Amino acid sequence: MSEETFNSQELYEHYRFVADTGQRPLRIDKFLMNLVENTTRNKIQNAAKAGNILVNEQPVKQNYKVKPGDIISVVLTYPPQKIELIPENLPLNIIHEDDDILVVNKEAGMVVHPGYANYTGTLLNALLHHFEKNNEEEQPHLVHRIDKDTSGLLLVAKNELAQSRLAKQFFEHTIERKYQALVWGDFKEDSGTIKGNLDRHPKDRRVMTVFPDSSKGKEATTHFRVLQRFTYVTLVECKLETGRTHQIRAHMKYIKHPLFNDAAYGGDEILKGTTFSKYKQFVKNCFKIIPRQALHAKSLGFNHPTTNKKMFFDSELPEDMTQVLEKWRNYAVHKLQ
Repeated sequence: MSEETFNSQELYEHYRFVADTGQRPLRIDKFLMNLVENTTRNKIQNAAKAGNILVNEQPVKQNYKVKPGDIISVVLTYPPQKIELIPENLPLNIIHEDDDILVVNKEAGMVVHPGYANYTGTLLNALLHHFEKNNEEEQPHLVHRIDKDTSGLLLVAKNELAQSRLAKQFFEHTIERKYQALVWGDFKEDSGTIKGNLDRHPKDRRVMTVFPDSSKGKEATTHFRVLQRFTYVTLVECKLETGRTHQIRAHMKYIKHPLFNDAAYGGDEILKGTTFSKYKQFVKNCFKIIPRQALHAKSLGFNHPTTNKKMFFDSELPEDMTQVLEKWRNYAVHKLQ
């Protein structure tokens, strides 16, 4: 039995197995239960219902009998949180909800899920309270994440089957995600594509770095388009083809356009502009208005996990980002006059 396991995105994983030549006929759900750690039969059966279990590149049902030489691949959602979730009555901006999914417009500053140093006050804590208030027994199931200090749209599944079906869309890169970011510097081109494997920085595990000509890290692709130019900073739209940790932030630093006020990636310093004290004060005032990276997850498109209907959601930029853009817009106009 050969096995290859690798993380595909942040909240699901891909396994690949090749059945031995002496493999006796065995239901594929039992076959996978014997090989995949920290899983449940229900999770595997949901993966089969979602079309996430392939044998020789064809989807199969949970009762398929594995044969010698079969090449089996499966996309599974990660196991449930090991940390016990505590319901908390926190404000939520829910823009869509039905029996299977929920779309939230997350405020900057809110952590998505509990973890080290953030065991309470997270989006999941708030969602659990929302579910209990509505007498729903299911727990919220994440299918992707956005950073604590990034605002914008987040898709949440309300049951494991919906989570499995959405995980497949993320895995196949068919989810449409567009962000808006204010970045340092001007661009020669109006649009472009950034490619570069991403992995933890060898000297600082808190940030990601690009490995351009290496097998190290995970493949990452970001498409960008200039929306507005403000002389020393630029508003860009970023369309994610993949969804790696800190992808936009790391990719923009890689092409020497760090996000405005992104402390982790060097954007919290004055990187472009003049040496005049008035300009320096202007930038510092902007930093005070938006004390975070200027990044917003603006739109989200996907197929509904049950109806398969195309869904699309868009959101307004948050107040802090709107104010900073207006200040830069005024600065650029007066500077050019």
